[in-house]
Amino acid sequence: MTNGYASATVVSTAANYIMDREERFTHTYRIYFKLRENGLLQLRFWHSNAVDSTWDTGTVAKGSQLGGAWRIEAAYVADGGTEPDGAVTPGSQVPVTFDGGDAKPVEPGETFWSDPVHIELPEGHYLAFTWTITAPAPGKTFPYNVEQMLVSAYDAPGRHADEESAEPFTLSEKLLVAPAFIGYAKPVDRQLTFFGDSITQGVRTALDGYEYWVARIAGGLGAQYGVWNLGSGWARAYDAAADGAWLRKVKHGQRAHPGPQVILALGVNDIDIGARTAGQLLGDLEMIISLLKNSDPATEIILFTVPPFNFSGEREQVWRSVNAAIRASSIPGVDRMFDMAALLSQPAPEEHRLRPEFMSPGDDPHPNGLAGKVVADAFLKWYLG
Repeated sequence: MTNGYASATVVSTAANYIMDREERFTHTYRIYFKLRENGLLQLRFWHSNAVDSTWDTGTVAKGSQLGGAWRIEAAYVADGGTEPDGAVTPGSQVPVTFDGGDAKPVEPGETFWSDPVHIELPEGHYLAFTWTITAPAPGKTFPYNVEQMLVSAYDAPGRHADEESAEPFTLSEKLLVAPAFIGYAKPVDRQLTFFGDSITQGVRTALDGYEYWVARIAGGLGAQYGVWNLGSGWARAYDAAADGAWLRKVKHGQRAHPGPQVILALGVNDIDIGARTAGQLLGDLEMIISLLKNSDPATEIILFTVPPFNFSGEREQVWRSVNAAIRASSIPGVDRMFDMAALLSQPAPEEHRLRPEFMSPGDDPHPNGLAGKVVADAFLKWYLG
């Protein structure tokens, strides 16, 4: 993003859905983030009013779909305390402004920054971000993330951005309405952008647990490495290959810091709901890599194998073909390959199936927190040499 700002959190705030209501409304959203560093912070918030990746079959939200017109009535950051319970520490709220004003009208497809804001956050405390948004007309307005909640978030009808207590708020369900980038003034030695689907996002891992593999990798690397998580539920490589809003975020990250690296971990949804052939998926991956290399030739691309997702039949064969090509280093522009699938797969000939101990509850093949630890430990050993 802007030079000198790194992502303050490993939480992905990618947008895969869009608010669609039959009436105008005003609503307040409060989200709790564990930051990579606490103390005296200078923060800035950047937002992109567009959907990043397609949700389900795309009947409601498609990749690069523009958000509608809406308005930020007020926004605040605050000390969220040690328990994300809907309240903030009394007296800690600091207004977030936009070009010096408290309110901000947002146009379809607009991208914009907040002004810098300063807050002192004690060690072990959450940052609470609260904003009140008005949708001035019926229909589709602001993009957000509708996946299973990984962080505590609350919402309330009406204008409550300046409210310190939890009284008006209820716990949100599949409703993460947050800025696209939460940055803090921080020079970093290297920028890593993790670009993937719900497995990168961390879906199905514990609420406020930060036990998914991107979070664990960030913890192991330390804050001198910038880490931006752009994992998005239901995302597929062809969303990124279209060179729309989602990939433009990666390009912003490339330009912000020296020695950028992009960790590309896509393919599960292309094989599954996308029903792509092996050739189509490999072509999409090649296109993404080409677009990123053209944006900044110094970017290093680390390509992950596609993790096992209990595929069968034709989808299993596509999964095997794609991973064989990735392991054979046959995709142009890839600098390094990391074999995540080998860490999570059952022994041959059942490599296409996730090991039982890594399954999420309900026989869900999204890797759980234990799998996150296995992947992160192996990646850190491999990456740091």
